[in-house]
Formats: sequence, C-alpha cells, structure tokens
Amino acid sequence: MNIGVDQIQQAILYLIAFVLCVSVHEYGHAWVANRLGDPTPRMQGRLTLSPLHHIDPIGTLLIPFISAVSPTALPLMAWGRPVQTNPLAYTRRYKLNTGRMLVSIAGPTMNLLMALLASLVIVIASHAGASAHFQGAIFNYLVQLNLILMCFNLLPIPPLDGGAVLAWVLPRSWQGVVDFLQRYGAFILLLLVLSPMLGLPLLSIVMYPMAIVIGIWRSGLVWAINL
Repeated sequence: MNIGVDQIQQAILYLIAFVLCVSVHEYGHAWVANRLGDPTPRMQGRLTLSPLHHIDPIGTLLIPFISAVSPTALPLMAWGRPVQTNPLAYTRRYKLNTGRMLVSIAGPTMNLLMALLASLVIVIASHAGASAHFQGAIFNYLVQLNLILMCFNLLPIPPLDGGAVLAWVLPRSWQGVVDFLQRYGAFILLLLVLSPMLGLPLLSIVMYPMAIVIGIWRSGLVWAINL
C-alpha cells in the first residue's frame, strides 16, 4: 500500500473536520436532553462543544483516519461517544416518544446548522476574493461531511437517530416494526456498511438521496456566490 504525503494531509484535514462535526452532533443531543429536564448529559460533562468530551478513540479517530488514507482497507465506519440520556426524566409537557424524537433529531439538526454556517463562510470568502481551492476545501470538509452525517443519521434504522423519528411517526399498530428494527437494527446497519465488500449495491442505493441533497446544496451555493 503506497501512501503519499498528500493523502496523509488530506486524511488529517478530514479527521479534524469529522471530529468537529461529531462534536456538534453529540452536543445537540446533550443540549436538547438538558432542556427537556434530563441532567444526565450535564452531569457526565457532555454539555460542551469540546471534542475531548465527544470523541471515541477508535470510532472517531482510528477507523476514520485509516478509511481516509486507504478507502480499500476499511469500509467507511465512524462514530462518536453516544450521549447517555434518561427519557424518564424528560418534562411531561411532551409524550415520551416525542421527547426521544426531539433529542434524536437535535444531532442531525446541528450538522445542518454547521453546514449552513460553513456555506455562509464560503459565500463571504468568495466575495472577499478567496481562492477556489479554499472554497472547495470548506465545502468538502465542512459542508459535504455535515450533510452526509445528517442524512445518514436520519436513516430510520436504530440505533441511528432516524430510528427514534420513525418510532414517533408510526402509529401504535405498527409497533411491531419498531420493535423488529430496535432488535435487529444494528445488524441491518452493519450489513449496509459492509455491503460494498460483499458485492451488494445497498450502500450505493442509500447514498443516492444523499448525493442529490449535496448536489442541490452545491447548486444553491453557486447561485449565492454569483449573486
């Protein structure tokens, strides 16, 4: 395996960006849970944007770095330290499922906000005369990565955030579907991530809507820059 200096530099930049994206994602979960009355995230030190409190040495650092340096060595798998919450401590103003949904969707929402902020930086930088290389780097490492994390985490498969959203949307008569996904969701997710190595197009199918979202976002940025 021949790894060049440029690959190492790109992997380090990707890793830094990923750590930032994961940190704001997990902070979103912690902040909303705290606002709903659950003190658990605050007591565990998760109510902060500091990456030191949200990264997992293997899932946030080692595996993403290896995947970035050599995509063929490992499939793209990455994760941060999950925020522990106690739904029973949530305010009674909302139903239990609603509280879980609000906490879950907060993570992807933070990724969306970070993508918006990075896009604003790109627009301002372009009007200030910043190079196309700089604008492209911001898009690739902060806008695109946040959008991918947002879309992927909204897949309706527990333990992803979309699982709680699905449980909130489905009527009680569909509770069996929710129970099945909660029991086997981790295996389904693992199969999805490993599917390219098994010669299955599952991940490509799932990634297609993400590619559409990123393409539309890119077009919107071009329009904003040319205003």
